Amino acid sequence: MARRPPRASMHPSATADASAVGGAGSIIGAESRIDQNARLAPYALVDAHCVVGERVIVGSHAVVHHHVTLGAGVQLGAHVVVHPFTTVGAGTVVGDHAVLGKPPRLRVGSAAASAEPLAGLWIGEDATIGAHAVVNAAAVVGDRTIVGDQSFVRERARIGADSVVGRGSTVDCDVTVGDHVSIQTDVYVTARSVVEDHVFLGPGVLTTNDDRMGRPVRDADGEPDPAGIPLAGATIRRGARVGGRAVLVPGVEVGADAFVAAGAVVTKDVAPGRRVIGVPARDAGAVPDEDLLG
Repeated sequence: MARRPPRASMHPSATADASAVGGAGSIIGAESRIDQNARLAPYALVDAHCVVGERVIVGSHAVVHHHVTLGAGVQLGAHVVVHPFTTVGAGTVVGDHAVLGKPPRLRVGSAAASAEPLAGLWIGEDATIGAHAVVNAAAVVGDRTIVGDQSFVRERARIGADSVVGRGSTVDCDVTVGDHVSIQTDVYVTARSVVEDHVFLGPGVLTTNDDRMGRPVRDADGEPDPAGIPLAGATIRRGARVGGRAVLVPGVEVGADAFVAAGAVVTKDVAPGRRVIGVPARDAGAVPDEDLLG
C-alpha cells in the first residue's frame, strides 16, 4: 500500500487566512501569521513569530527561521534557507538553494569581527536573489537590485537600489555600493571599499585591501595582532568605469568618470575624468566629453 503523504501542521497560536494553502508536510510555527493567498509548498517550514505576506510562495523544503518577515508577493525557491530576523521586501524573488541572513563564522582575531551583535538582513522590494547566492546577516540590499546566481554578499555590506551583482561575484564585509551600479561576473569587491553611484566594474575586476599580505602588525610586546592590520579597500567614485580583469591595489581611489582599461594594474590614484591603461596603469588622456555623466 502506498504511504499517505503527511498532513500540513500549524501551531495552535499561529494564524492563517482561509485562502492560504499549506502543502503536504509543511509546518507553521508558534505565533506566525500567514496572509491571504499565501502558499507553502510541500515540506516547507515557517518557524515561530514569522509574518508571511499575501501571495507569498514558500518553495518545497524551504526553511524560514524565527522572526522573519516576508513582504507581499515574495517568492522563495526550493530549499531556500532564511535565517532569523531577516526582512524580505514585497515582490522579491529568491532562487533555489539561496541562503539569506547567514551569520558569519570568523577566525579568532579576524579584522572583520565586530564587537556589536549583527542585525538581521534587510532586502528591499522587487529585488532578485539568484540561485545558490548567500547574503549574510546585517547586509542591506536595495530595491530592484539583482544579486546573481552563486554570488556572496557579506555582513554589513550595503548595496543601493537598481544595482546588479553579477554571477559568482563577492561583495565583502563593510562595503558600500551605491545606486545603479553594475558589478559584472566574478568580481571581488574587497572589504572596506566604497563604490559610488553609476559605477561599472567589468568581469573579473579584483580589488585588494591588505598591503601587508597577511603579515600581522605586532603589539607593544612584539606579539602578532591580526586585528591591527590596516585594511584599506578601493574607493571608486561616481560614474567611474573599470574594465575586465583590472586590479586595484589597497587604498587607491578611482576618480569620478575615470576609465580604467581592461587588465590594468592600478597602483596609484586615478584623477577624475582620466583614462589609464597598462601595468602599472599610466595616464592615457582624458575621457571623451560624450562619456561623462555630468
